[in-house]
Amino acid sequence: MQVPSSKRLRFVLLAPLVLSMVVGCSSKTENKPPPKESTTPKGESASADQQAPPKGPVVLGNMLDPFTPPPLKELLANHKWVDRPVVDSMQRMREHQAKLPPPKLSAKEALALRNDSPEKNEKILDTLGRLAPKDGKGVDFDAEITLLASGDLKSTNPLLFSSVVEADYGGLAGFGLFGFDRTFDKFASADTVVSWQTSEDRLVDKVVIRDDLTWSDGTPITAHDIAFTFRAIMTEQVIVPAVRQGTDKIRWIEAYDDQTVVFFHKESLATNDGNMNFSILPKHIYEKSIPKDPTLARSAEHTKYEDAPVVGGPYVLTKRARGQEFVLERREEYYMHEGKQVRDKPYFKTVRYKVIEDRNTALLALKSGDLDSLILIAEQWNGQTGGDDFYRHNTKASGLEWTSFHFCWNLRTPYFSDKRVRQAMSYAVDYDELLNTILYGVYQPNRGTFHPTSRMFPKNGPKPYQQDLDRAEELLDEAGWEDSDGDGIRDKMIDGRRMPFEFTLMVVNYEDRIKVATLMKECLDSIGIVCHVKPTEFTVLTERQRNHKFQAAFAGWGSGADPDTTSNIFATDAGRNYGGYSNPRVDELFDQARHEFDEEKRYALYGEIHKQMWKDQPYTWLFYRNSFYGFNKRLRGYNFSPRGPFHYGPGFSSFYMPVAAP
Repeated sequence: MQVPSSKRLRFVLLAPLVLSMVVGCSSKTENKPPPKESTTPKGESASADQQAPPKGPVVLGNMLDPFTPPPLKELLANHKWVDRPVVDSMQRMREHQAKLPPPKLSAKEALALRNDSPEKNEKILDTLGRLAPKDGKGVDFDAEITLLASGDLKSTNPLLFSSVVEADYGGLAGFGLFGFDRTFDKFASADTVVSWQTSEDRLVDKVVIRDDLTWSDGTPITAHDIAFTFRAIMTEQVIVPAVRQGTDKIRWIEAYDDQTVVFFHKESLATNDGNMNFSILPKHIYEKSIPKDPTLARSAEHTKYEDAPVVGGPYVLTKRARGQEFVLERREEYYMHEGKQVRDKPYFKTVRYKVIEDRNTALLALKSGDLDSLILIAEQWNGQTGGDDFYRHNTKASGLEWTSFHFCWNLRTPYFSDKRVRQAMSYAVDYDELLNTILYGVYQPNRGTFHPTSRMFPKNGPKPYQQDLDRAEELLDEAGWEDSDGDGIRDKMIDGRRMPFEFTLMVVNYEDRIKVATLMKECLDSIGIVCHVKPTEFTVLTERQRNHKFQAAFAGWGSGADPDTTSNIFATDAGRNYGGYSNPRVDELFDQARHEFDEEKRYALYGEIHKQMWKDQPYTWLFYRNSFYGFNKRLRGYNFSPRGPFHYGPGFSSFYMPVAAP
């Protein structure tokens, strides 16, 4: 921290702090066809608001305008059609790796390395990230993998997902049509789709799904399930605003037969591909139950399917001990059909998630071999995973990730409605201590909502803030927050009474996050602002933010696969615009970008959004978090993307254990 000027109260030096790696998801649930397109951690997964549904009769699709789709023959004749990619993401990764030089090290040599330099990290990934042979030779198909669940699995219904844990579950059990690879190149999944065509005017998409798909109860998966799910999402009494955002840009979805489904869009938008990407419900299970119980959770029937869900993905839930663990088993009918193998056999027979909320306890479980994978926080990567106790069972690897952390300011409060105040908050942070002491120098300073390595980051983009307490005080003075009574606390006349600048900063109830928030408290204390740090359970913090019942919060966002997902956070009245940020120019730029099909021009528009929000500082952006993982030595096939090693195609499905693993 800087030495305080004569106007500051005191100077406090903090001990080294640690930041939790538990982060929110990306701005819209991106449900990819599992296992190759496992869902996001961004993420941000979609969530249902905890509010009572509107009263009145429940008619599925009652938010849709009347529309009569033309006969299929007429539709095909009246449009020019463009073939779109249908991709096997595992095969795409194989083709990529086939162009690489052979690994320089054997698996035994790579596992013997201590990952203490970028060079060693590259060697570890180059060897242990290679895929299993296409024929599966040497793979232990009876293996079980044990992963961390940082909280309980609250719902198994994909429309009700509200946490990273549920998104991870959905990536294994859920069914969808679309996905993307580690470069965010979008496609329809060859696991579920035969063909995908888009009309030349971009108003219609026609998808033909495979005829060898079944739900876990043996019922065929058809185009009618997709059309039904859309109508369920677009039902007023079904409270799923985050899932609905984007999906509501679709005018109609028509199932012409069991395999042919057509998406009719309201507008020709560059974002239409993403708008079609939602998880699918089994029509035969929910068609009659949703009108009776639009909450999807209160009826006995819905409770039954919560604990024994009917799913379309490669894994099915077989055990659910709340607060302890949940277990999924490989589903033979997913990859076998009428006695023939029709899809890749998932490498793991069993996927077990253990609920461990304490990060130190989770690290002990990894070291003892009770977990096979774990995100490592900065302190763990730097100081707790370098000894024999870690390397006995594990190795570790890292990669670039676009996850970012921030302080979110509620602009609907009198404290943060003024841009100058928010800028002052950003000048107040001691970034040197945050990045180099707390975070051990392993993360990058945050330069706004888009990562500097992304195509959305503007040319000559903004430089990171540096602590400047003098400038912070000048901005607060300009905004009318001064110490008028000499008590050392800034105040301001608001609605006829003098209000002290005293607010509460909410933070997830982890010791490391509390310490980060405390750093901000001490920084603000030195310029006459009282900040109370309030540790809060994750679900409570999320609900308070969603309902705008907070003043400030420390949180993080993962990256969406399309930059438009950011509009779900920063567009006026968007579902996750927790801080109430509103700028007509930003709204206009988001709309322009949706209508722009030239990629370079489109990304330039997001660059303008980035620069405008940097000026407005609705968040104080703090740092970008890299991927730091510990992996059991039995694991192979892990590769990193801007969303980490799991949440892209092929993601989780490239992980495997060889028969003769150490």
